[in-house]
Order: sequence, then C-alpha cells, then structure tokens
Amino acid sequence: MRGNIAQLMQQAQKMQENLQRAQQELANLEVTGSAGGGMVSVTLTGAKECRKVRVDPSLLSDAEMLEDLIAAAFNDASNKVDLESKNRMGAATAGMQLPPGMKLPF
Repeated sequence: MRGNIAQLMQQAQKMQENLQRAQQELANLEVTGSAGGGMVSVTLTGAKECRKVRVDPSLLSDAEMLEDLIAAAFNDASNKVDLESKNRMGAATAGMQLPPGMKLPF
C-alpha cells in the first residue's frame, strides 16, 4: 500500500511540473487569427492580450465592415488560444481526468 501512495505522489509531482511548464509555454505563445480572407488579422498572447492588429488599407472606407472583421479575427485568434491551451494542458496531465468542474489552468 505504501508503494502505491509513493508512486501516486511521484505522479502528482511530475504532473505539477508538467503543468507549470505548459503554463509557461502558454504565457509565451502568440497566435494570429484572421478574417476577410486575411484582410484583417489579430495577434493574441496565450493570456489573450492583444499584441497586434493588421488591417488592409482598402477596408478603411467601410467602418461597419471593418468592425465586423476585427471582431471575427479576434474571435478566431481567441479560439486558437483556447484550443492550444486545451491541447497543452491535456498533454501536461498525461491523460489524467480531472474532477468535473475543475478547469485548467487553476
């Protein structure tokens, strides 16, 4: 029984180290989302902080379309950050299932 507990403790420690590594990688991550066939792009960090917005100058005459495309590009980048976070955290937990309602990062 003691061997099982020691083994579980080692697994928990390794998982914690993996989670910390994954969180650091996500903090350094930059993801770009785009809309309008690439006419608008938004770059976000893993923490969803906006780093850059690029707009094709031809869109500057249509404010309403530009607003819609910026929102769509932001949402695209945000979804990419979420997917990357889920993938990296899933790899860090080595497939261990978390209790219902518990989300990563903590």
